[in-house]
Amino acid sequence: MQASFAEEYLRAMRMGQKEKKELEAAGLDPFPAVLDEVCPETSRMNAVELPVSEIPADLIIGTRSKGRISAFSASFMPLPEPDSEFAMKWIALCAAHLSDAGIREPIECFEYLGRFYVGEGNKRVSVLKYFGAVRIPARVRRVIPADIDSPERAVYREFIEFNRLTGIWDIHFRKPGDLAKLLSFVGKKPGEEWSEDEKKRLESFYHFFKEAFSSLGSKNDGLSPEDAMLLYLTVYPYGEPDRADTAAIKKKLASMRDDIKAQSEPDAITVSTVPGEDEKKSVIGKLISGVPKHLNAAFIMQRDAETSAWTKGHADGAAHLAEAFPDSVSVRTYYNADSAADAERLLDEAVSDGAELVFTTTPPLLKETLKAALKYPKVRFFNCSACQPFSSVTSYYCRTYEGKFITGLIAGALAKNDLVGYVGSYPILGVPASINAFALGVRMTAPDAKVLLEWSCLEVDCVRKLWDRGVRVISNRDVPIPDANYLKHGYYGTFLIDDPTDPKPLASPVWVWGRLYENIVRRALAGNLEKKELAVNYWWGMDSGVIDVALSELVPDGVRELVRTFSDKLKKGGFDVFGQKLRAQDGSLISDGITPLSSIEILKCDRLSEAVIGHIPEYGELLPMSRPLVKELGVHRDSIPPDEDA
Repeated sequence: MQASFAEEYLRAMRMGQKEKKELEAAGLDPFPAVLDEVCPETSRMNAVELPVSEIPADLIIGTRSKGRISAFSASFMPLPEPDSEFAMKWIALCAAHLSDAGIREPIECFEYLGRFYVGEGNKRVSVLKYFGAVRIPARVRRVIPADIDSPERAVYREFIEFNRLTGIWDIHFRKPGDLAKLLSFVGKKPGEEWSEDEKKRLESFYHFFKEAFSSLGSKNDGLSPEDAMLLYLTVYPYGEPDRADTAAIKKKLASMRDDIKAQSEPDAITVSTVPGEDEKKSVIGKLISGVPKHLNAAFIMQRDAETSAWTKGHADGAAHLAEAFPDSVSVRTYYNADSAADAERLLDEAVSDGAELVFTTTPPLLKETLKAALKYPKVRFFNCSACQPFSSVTSYYCRTYEGKFITGLIAGALAKNDLVGYVGSYPILGVPASINAFALGVRMTAPDAKVLLEWSCLEVDCVRKLWDRGVRVISNRDVPIPDANYLKHGYYGTFLIDDPTDPKPLASPVWVWGRLYENIVRRALAGNLEKKELAVNYWWGMDSGVIDVALSELVPDGVRELVRTFSDKLKKGGFDVFGQKLRAQDGSLISDGITPLSSIEILKCDRLSEAVIGHIPEYGELLPMSRPLVKELGVHRDSIPPDEDA
């Protein structure tokens, strides 16, 4: 019997020696990590005694002090020769482990930032890891970093609270706020107590998910199981009955492989800023490449064209598409996708009706669109939103900030007291850029002007508030469709206001959705749509004809000529709005005027120009009706905590 234990040691030693050689060849440390080296100030830190618990074996990565780490490979496989005293002790522990009694004495270890370092019991860890132990009993002392309040420790603070409530050690996120997202998916609030059943249920789900994730080789994509789990739960609810079925999870994950890969890329989103030239293909080339001769396009919309100006704009765009391609494109529209169930039903109906291109026209429809895209991989899906890291759904939007710059020129030229008002819609991606672009336009024609910022998602009557502050030129919500009638009444666009009840419209950016849809379909008919494994966002501007500026007759001739000059430059791609120096309210540079800002930098900008008096509102300040959209597209969406409005 003793001989068989010695054979086990030989196998374990060979495993350790092999691992050591491979790590050395790769230029990596072949031994376990040492806490005193990872964090030299350990001895001066607070250590908190925790109850004895079963800790994950794969999170035991090192030892408390250097000691005899050379006796182990990085994964705690033994290295000394079989005739050594070390080997004899290892073999004795091996015998104890395989006996009826087993190894019962807990090891002693230190936990630091979610990883474990053994203080006493290295050989026990080695034996148990060799035999594939998933968990090892341990007396744990938590070493709390002195700078626990620093930003890089925010994730660990969240983990400590999660671990206290659940006793779960395995789940670790890399970004602040991700743990809160997991809680929202499983129906728990931060700080809420967990029942034993809830703890076991989450542990079980994570076990099956991690097993499925690893079996796909997804770990090589650079995405952690936790990151992939959040993406998975975005599409598939936590309460689904197959959450404890590895095979079922694996099948669903396989359909999301490209989305997972896109999430793992450092620059996951490819932003297309110009539709591009159509490729000229020969007849034979078209046959080989499978370029379609005819396409069925479907539009899924919330509300309807009678009750929503936004929906009317997209409905008009769909009608334009049908007129632009009378022989090669068939168009169907589906309204009132106002709930998740309605959206799912209409998406299924559109595909059943033969749709090959499906456009969902509001950001809140993104989740159901993603689910449909995974369900119908041969159909191309598009969602009207910005900066979305999904390869299965192409996002599209317009560079509204270009039109806002033009209206800023007008506002500055007509401001009488160096005060201009701006009513922001929502603190979502691209909106701070529009505010800054407007401020740049204002300062170009009124160098000393200030832009007073209010938000319609906070205030009931922003216009009245600006009027009371002495503002007489205000930029408000944009005209939803290219219809001059919108500039004849109401508080659309930029207007003069000598009487709060009688605004005088000047100008507004307008979305030309029909041109945008025409550009996308033209690409599809030419065979130029990007591969589905790319996370592509179409973000087109005045040079693509998808944004324009409507002017009223009240704009003076001289200002009108200035507008024409800059509009022509933007339409020809000869002017960069952010190609000039732009300082933020805190004095830092948003743009140095030399190095062009990338599209992602513009979209994600969350600082306001020094010319602006006001702030970007926090999520908690928003009116309840504004929160769902900000959840999807907020400039700080990654840090928004879960709440009952999610």
